Amino acid sequence: MTRDPGTASRRTLLRVATATVGAAALGPLTGTSARADAPAEPPAVQASRAAVRRFGRYRVLALLDAHGTFPATAAAAFPGATPEAWERARELDPSAFGPHGTWELDFRCYAVRGPGGRITLVDTGIGPVGSPASKWAPVPGRLPQALTAAGIRPQDVDTVVLSHLHEDHYGWSVTPDGVPVFPDAQYVVQQTEVAGLAAGDSALRYVVNPLRRAGLLRQVDGRCRLPGPRGAGAGLTLFGTPGHTPGHQSLLVEGGGQRLLITGDVLVHAVQLADPATRYAFEADPALARRTREALLAEAGRTGTVLATPHLNRPFLPLPAPDAPRH
Repeated sequence: MTRDPGTASRRTLLRVATATVGAAALGPLTGTSARADAPAEPPAVQASRAAVRRFGRYRVLALLDAHGTFPATAAAAFPGATPEAWERARELDPSAFGPHGTWELDFRCYAVRGPGGRITLVDTGIGPVGSPASKWAPVPGRLPQALTAAGIRPQDVDTVVLSHLHEDHYGWSVTPDGVPVFPDAQYVVQQTEVAGLAAGDSALRYVVNPLRRAGLLRQVDGRCRLPGPRGAGAGLTLFGTPGHTPGHQSLLVEGGGQRLLITGDVLVHAVQLADPATRYAFEADPALARRTREALLAEAGRTGTVLATPHLNRPFLPLPAPDAPRH
């Protein structure tokens, strides 16, 4: 899939997927407030749970916006995945495997609290009822409640990083009538991501144009440092990780001699962690996405980088050392 004018959007592909991979492989994307093997909890309790990791002077909070069942089966979403990769993926993320081959996934955002109380928010989830993701995702998301429970007000956020402009990653950036949710933040996106949007893409209407009018859209070109402490081995660094979309980007958090990488959709399922060559059906450039994923995971493994992913059911995933045995 590409973003050339006239090409169906990812959202459209999801809506018509029954015609392309077979009705038996599909179902509606449904939200759940708890895992099937866990006791039911009120949504407010679910929304308030934030996993936290500390990296030097940074605290990284994993904020659950929603959980749901993908409209295509895992096998349809990842054609060509080997049995060995599926077996390893089940070990890495067992909660991703639902009944009848379904793919169970989280929709997660990350807040990075830095020195002086600076807040960087990475992605804004599926959004409210009426957001573009409403056509296929379990709206409304719970990001506002999760932020409140974490003691973060909208005006406390000074940077919003949008890993890419798919509907499930920008939903709470603005309200359905175009008012920025985080009024004092700069919204950072790669120039190539905006340039790659077709004229009718909902991202232009819903998020890009409103942010431009508000003077809050900041387009960057490739690697850049975000505000924060300077010095060797510390800071927040954005860099391009294209393939899933033309201008996809990831955020590296360095502090206390440790590294955390908020990946975005470089990998969306543990099967791509088990075998980085595994193709996802909704990648704009599958060959480039594979090269990006392989390089990113190789570097993360070499440096002991912790991964923070939006859709795996584990918010923080330490990678084993290259020579470490599997358990």
